[in-house]
Amino acid sequence: MNEPAAPESVAQPVIVKKYANRRLYNTESSSYITLDNLAEMVRDDRDFVVYDAKSGEDITRGVLTQIIVEEEGKGQAMLPTNFLRQLIGFYGNNVQSVVPRYLEQAMASFARQQENMRETVQKTIGPFLPPGMEDMGRKNMAMMERAMTLFTPFYREGEARPDPDALQDMQEEIMSLRAEVERLQQQLVQARAKTKKPE
Repeated sequence: MNEPAAPESVAQPVIVKKYANRRLYNTESSSYITLDNLAEMVRDDRDFVVYDAKSGEDITRGVLTQIIVEEEGKGQAMLPTNFLRQLIGFYGNNVQSVVPRYLEQAMASFARQQENMRETVQKTIGPFLPPGMEDMGRKNMAMMERAMTLFTPFYREGEARPDPDALQDMQEEIMSLRAEVERLQQQLVQARAKTKKPE
């Protein structure tokens, strides 16, 4: 009789210590790391907790905020100005306690939709794409994600809308994406015609 498989152990968060000289020390690898290293860990779904080396205080939230500031300063800004203004406006507001949960749920929902879209595209078009087309598909997905960042979850009537130039750029990207999708559809039809067995 087969024994039931043992449950997979959940990886423990990496403990990172931040010293007074602002250096970050990864206790798992016993090495000093940078904010870029932490950003890469986030992208790799590797959980970590950052403690102040002197006080022992959990400062993970502050370090994650620092990472966002660093990423925004690299020229590939993802957070629209109006969104940042609205977010700042919620501090001290009576809805401040609700905002974190709303943002968490909105981002989780967006991530699920993004993953579902990737899986659907991969299953339906992937097998028919010639070499190199998969990379182009990833670029188109990135373009769509950039367009999505222009829509803020807190827009209300009477508030400033996104910058017209940004909207124009978004429309141009959407038109480009639409043309690319049409081209891929034509290639898909041709690929299916080639692989169709003669009756």
